[in-house]
Amino acid sequence: MSTFTEAIHQRILVFDGPMGTELYRHHIFTNRCFDELNLTEPHLIEQILTDYRNANADVLTTNTFGANRHTLEKYGIADRLVDINQAGVRIARQIASSGSTTNSLFVAGSIGPIPLGTYTESELEAMILEQVDALWDSGNGVDVILFETQPSRDAMERAARAMTKRPNIPFVLSCTVVSDKESVSGEPIARLLAPLPDNLAQPVAFGMNCGVGPEGLLQAAEEAVKVTHLPLIVQPNAGTPKEFEGRQIYYCSPEYVATYAMRLANLGVAAIGGCCGMTPDHIREIAKMIKPLDKGRSAKTVLHAAQPEVKEQPETPFQDRSRLSWKLAHRDWVTTVELVPPRGYDLTESIEKSRKLYRHGIDAINIPDGPRASSRISPLVVAQQILQEANIEPILHFCCRDRNLIGMQADLLGCAAFGIRNLLFVTGDPPKLGGYPDATGVFDTDSIGMSAVQRRLNRGVDLGGQALSPTHAVIGVGLDPTSLDRKRELDRFRKKIDAGAEFAITQPVFDPNALLSFLDAIGHCPIPILAGIWPLASYRNAEFMQNEVPGVIVPDETMNRMHAVSKSSKEEQLAVGIEIAREMIAAVRHRVCGVQVSAPFGRVEIALAVLE
Repeated sequence: MSTFTEAIHQRILVFDGPMGTELYRHHIFTNRCFDELNLTEPHLIEQILTDYRNANADVLTTNTFGANRHTLEKYGIADRLVDINQAGVRIARQIASSGSTTNSLFVAGSIGPIPLGTYTESELEAMILEQVDALWDSGNGVDVILFETQPSRDAMERAARAMTKRPNIPFVLSCTVVSDKESVSGEPIARLLAPLPDNLAQPVAFGMNCGVGPEGLLQAAEEAVKVTHLPLIVQPNAGTPKEFEGRQIYYCSPEYVATYAMRLANLGVAAIGGCCGMTPDHIREIAKMIKPLDKGRSAKTVLHAAQPEVKEQPETPFQDRSRLSWKLAHRDWVTTVELVPPRGYDLTESIEKSRKLYRHGIDAINIPDGPRASSRISPLVVAQQILQEANIEPILHFCCRDRNLIGMQADLLGCAAFGIRNLLFVTGDPPKLGGYPDATGVFDTDSIGMSAVQRRLNRGVDLGGQALSPTHAVIGVGLDPTSLDRKRELDRFRKKIDAGAEFAITQPVFDPNALLSFLDAIGHCPIPILAGIWPLASYRNAEFMQNEVPGVIVPDETMNRMHAVSKSSKEEQLAVGIEIAREMIAAVRHRVCGVQVSAPFGRVEIALAVLE
């Protein structure tokens, strides 16, 4: 099993939720010392941690947030400090090592802030180290020390200064923010999470917890990733509590929190968990959302070496594989329209729409594969019927989520048999995004891996290194110019090209400057790029794109333009959306080779209006 430090660099971890509000939910009130419950009511702590474990958390946190000398003295039990901390570790370790999980979970030793009072710096350091030693040296101790809910940069540096005396113990510094821009002490994110001085012990990760809910910490995380290269742990509250009949109630649903967890993951956050008001149900939904997404991100493909007697064959020249590839090779302007497959099996309407688009000179039809984890008729069947009956080439999106490598290779060979040449490989959204939350994501590989698989099929060699008739696919990939983690997106795009990608289509882009800036960052691009264009049908449609569609950012200026006509008729709102889409194409036309225009609600006349 990897160490905590290794794991947080390798995958997205799911932390558990709060202990304090869970104890309150179990009728333990604030006049009790929560930390002492490790000794007096261990079964209760065991139950809460078991619930988090069963919710698929990767990291369990000890019930030791206030188990420091200052706090325990208020209850007259400071002499039991070591016993309380060690009991907290034993309980967490026991739960982490049991159950049906494949591997033991990590245990984080919780240390909350210590009020300054009249203590000297040396006394504060001694209190910190006293608790650190109790958590770390308790036999089978914790995997990492978590200094959480730290109120200021000074508090974080004080903890790091103390840890210079314990150089071999990994630790995390997690601060509290009260808005998207500053901490509880009024300090900006840039100061809180700036690199520590070289003379201090260095944390294995920074964190932000408590203070605000998912929206506030998402905005804070957007600032944080700009100032730190350390892994970032984010643990929001379940929104802001509302008072109801004397109780403080948190109203953020688990599903709502999970959508923000996905946005945090897309931002590049290394670990996500919960703070005040979160429950095991919230953690379960976060895990359902994040773990399939992380599996897709980390998927790799191992192409077996070709058999000794098998030789790769020359690929068909790019321009000769399809009508689309001919235009792309000659850098002719390409127009494509996206049509989502129907939920049923009647393709009459899809074929009629495709014929209409062909008559208007559209070059190809983009056919998504299970968009937003929805279950629809096989897009391969739709592509074959459109090609056969509408005489227009499809661009078949090929998602890595739903099939293993054997199934995907079988479908690629099926595409070759049907004459479907243009393929766009996408990793895919996690199943939790769709209406089938119990479905599992396979993710044997990702879009990079599938590009490599298809390139080798084009050379007459299959996954297992065996010979077959070469295919003639045109290999496409997705691209997200508005990704908040630009470095990762650029790195993956270059890897896609190295793996065999021959053209790319972007996510819907509403800000031309974002796309142009991304293209500048790419530098010389050896493959043609098509810009994704989504004509907004209404202000409500703009809100949906902004808040619900992963990888899509609608700039404030566009939202304001749509909001300005939100009280107008649907036709007037649509007219503004079409105008914005046309402006987008005009602004980027000199830098891309064509466009993919979506047809909102299947209305191809909207896409045609954009392309007039």
